[in-house]
Amino acid sequence: MDNEISPEARVAELELDAVIGFNGHVPGGLKCHPDQEHLVYPLGCTVLIQAINTHEQNFLHGHGNNVSCVAISKKGDYIASGQVTFMGFKADIILWDYKKRELIARLSLHKGKIEALAFSPNDLYLVSLGGPDDGSVVVWSVVKRDAICGSTAAGLNVGNATTVIFSKCRDEMFVTAGNGTIRVWELDLPNRKIRPTECQTGQMKRIVMSIGVTNDDSFFYLGTTTGDILKMNPRTKLLAETGPVKDKLSLGVSAIRCLKMGGLLVGSGAGLLIFCKSPNYKPIKKIQLQGGITSITLRGEGHQFFVGTEESHIYRVNFTDFKETLIATCHFEPVQDIVFPFGTAELFATCAKKDIRVWHTLSNRELLRITVPNMTCHGIDFMRDGKSIISAWNDGKIRAFAPETGRLMYVINSAHRIGVTAIATTSDCKRIISGGGEGEVRVWQIGCQSQKLEEALKEHKSSVSCVRVKKNNEECVTASTDGTCIVWDLVRLRRNQMILANTLFQCVCYHPEEFQIITSGTDRKIAYWEVFDGTVIRELEGSLSGSINGMDITQEGVHFVTGGNDHLVKVWDYNEGEVTHVGVGHSGNITRVRISPGNQYIVSVSADGAILRWKYPYAS
Repeated sequence: MDNEISPEARVAELELDAVIGFNGHVPGGLKCHPDQEHLVYPLGCTVLIQAINTHEQNFLHGHGNNVSCVAISKKGDYIASGQVTFMGFKADIILWDYKKRELIARLSLHKGKIEALAFSPNDLYLVSLGGPDDGSVVVWSVVKRDAICGSTAAGLNVGNATTVIFSKCRDEMFVTAGNGTIRVWELDLPNRKIRPTECQTGQMKRIVMSIGVTNDDSFFYLGTTTGDILKMNPRTKLLAETGPVKDKLSLGVSAIRCLKMGGLLVGSGAGLLIFCKSPNYKPIKKIQLQGGITSITLRGEGHQFFVGTEESHIYRVNFTDFKETLIATCHFEPVQDIVFPFGTAELFATCAKKDIRVWHTLSNRELLRITVPNMTCHGIDFMRDGKSIISAWNDGKIRAFAPETGRLMYVINSAHRIGVTAIATTSDCKRIISGGGEGEVRVWQIGCQSQKLEEALKEHKSSVSCVRVKKNNEECVTASTDGTCIVWDLVRLRRNQMILANTLFQCVCYHPEEFQIITSGTDRKIAYWEVFDGTVIRELEGSLSGSINGMDITQEGVHFVTGGNDHLVKVWDYNEGEVTHVGVGHSGNITRVRISPGNQYIVSVSADGAILRWKYPYAS
């Protein structure tokens, strides 16, 4: 990251206001802090600390790649997080000071990936498990921030260990488990050694997904991919029992928590959450959630608990009535587009894969979700009158929805042959301009009851990536991955001007005075062009690595923003052609970026499903 910004040391940092996002694929990634006031969870390279009541967010930045596991010490003073990295490279564990919200130490020994982390009950030790390329288990001293000892995590003839849990009472015992391996480890501190004992499961061969341990350490429970639970005795290292005999949990037992009052909370890969007791493990209470369950975390003793799923939903459940409340939701697939309604920053819409979501800007709440199963939405726009959301879909249809209810208003069938890839509307609400995967640009007349094709403009040779309309609706510009941008006359419905460059154009904007356009794309250059004759005025080096995919300009035209595959949001001075502010926070490729009407915020969206809201750096 540092070499990215060094030549422009005078560049200020963009202030991150809020994040909508949660990586639900991290096993046990959602944690409730012992203070019972905060949730801690990963999103890309960031660890988020969010207040449960006020929704205030803090961000722990320090990882260079996606966070793969999170642990919180029992007293709550420390957070530890591990990351993935490239094959053969060291993967860091970061130890954080929870109260100060800052990095204490970087622990580097493992290669490739940190699989799992756990703190000992008195916060003396941290145990870490390396990924499949690494295969080792290491015990660290929390006070000295140094490795005490390490060992291979599993035997030679079994798969690798994927999960670890510390004893609840003793700082010298922990358990690791995974593919065909269950081991109880004893730490011998004077000799700096850890000694494993293999647990005997007889004829049973199981792949363990999750572990829970009772408060008195009398038993630990292992959830398996086959949907049954093994109950082990840590003293004898023998299997006490297994269950349920008949109705095993579909898609495996992916999360398991022991409750103080006895009994288990169990989550399955099919999204079923149950409360059950040994020995029969029949569901006493159950609810069905959306997405495979990857985390169950208790608030206090478990009178209330939180559940995280693969579809990036966070639920709050009260134990007594066992009903779920959805408290946070976000996209779990790449976000393709973001748009504000005309003249208001109060809400905005995003689209990703099969759904369009409308968000309340200040509270990050999802107000509406429109889902079209098995389809992909490539682009969205609000009609100027705010009465409809127009959307572009990969099945070649344009769909219009009511923004309050999500009701389908109309569909334009077979609008484009190879899917609709970009879309824009005119300010008089009478036309839609759409671009397709085959390169056609089509102008649609929208009446009260009818939608008819006015003209098909065939010039582009491959998919249209962006459409922008001039304020007076007499002209529009389309950018395409065939290396051309075309300015179209919307009155005579023909080409006015063509711009050629050796790049796949991803985005284009009119300067508000509308005699210039700015473009960018895979060649990482930002180019200013004269609309009148299509000549290039200037070229800027937009990024040091990867394509620029999103761009937006203020209504005054003084500043514009870009975002792309270098994961940075950049604010530019239009006249100087220089970066003034950089926003670091995304961990996926940025796909689109928008400045809110009134210049209060910048909202950027990325391929990991995250939506980030930044404070706009200049007073409007």
